[in-house]
Amino acid sequence: MNQERVFKVLLGPHVSEKATMLADSKGQFVFKVATDATKLEIKKAVESLFNVKVAKVSTLNVQGKTKRTARGLGKRNDWKKAYIALQPGQDIDFSGSAE
Repeated sequence: MNQERVFKVLLGPHVSEKATMLADSKGQFVFKVATDATKLEIKKAVESLFNVKVAKVSTLNVQGKTKRTARGLGKRNDWKKAYIALQPGQDIDFSGSAE
């Protein structure tokens, strides 16, 4: 997989209370990913970008909410998130410090 596709597959980390609890307790991380990304592409992208070994990838399609606006009803975009389980002893550091 080329480097350009790696950056198009992973859109960024998904930060929420549930994602933080998973990272602390089970070593799982949650990412927003492209809607057309496959589990194998997500696994390869995480392994190449963060230099870790991925044990399991679970994906979830999130439906966009319907919201009321001044112009009537609107709908947020649908998106996809991936739960990444790392092998024991592996960790991802999002702080950016390379120590």
